[in-house]
Amino acid sequence: MMIALEKMKTSKDRIQEARNSEELLGVEGDTSHSYFSVFDDMILKNKNEFKFDSRNRRPPLDPVNAMLSYVYTLLYHDMISALECVGLDPAVGFMHRDRPGRLSLALDLAEEFRSFFADRLVLSLINRNEVTPEQFEKTASGAVNMDEAARKTVITAYQKKKETVLQHPYVEKRMHLAILFHTQARLLARHIRGDIDGYPVYLWK
Repeated sequence: MMIALEKMKTSKDRIQEARNSEELLGVEGDTSHSYFSVFDDMILKNKNEFKFDSRNRRPPLDPVNAMLSYVYTLLYHDMISALECVGLDPAVGFMHRDRPGRLSLALDLAEEFRSFFADRLVLSLINRNEVTPEQFEKTASGAVNMDEAARKTVITAYQKKKETVLQHPYVEKRMHLAILFHTQARLLARHIRGDIDGYPVYLWK
């Protein structure tokens, strides 16, 4: 855990030194690898059944990745809605490359909420025994799917988590997480239009 933390700390300096988007994406990839290398340490219940070795998708190959992908998809659609509400095109991103059928700006904005919102939600559901190993099925192709009961549990928890109230340091207001999504989209739009000098990223403390 400490090694991963030290590697992630050095990423801040590497970000400042990056000369182009390719180098920046390289830092992001290394940091993501360090982060997920210790993700299994935060799983405290049913560790054998919910063992996490690495991040995988399309398809997810274990229950944890199945849940992460599902929650990331829910978050992605919330980002699309938030961006469209403030008049931004969700398809034109900064970091994620534009591809047919992929809304890159929605993926960019989702990065801000993945660790403290999406990942913590998945860990909480596992560690509180709100999802069980029996609710996951491995298909012939090796993909792991959630059953209907697990999906309902995840969606319910996701919507409830969005009701969390927090203080936004930039706008100096208390708001629900659901409103935070739209607030960050609005701040991004203001920055793009030149109304504010920089984009104030929300940092969870």
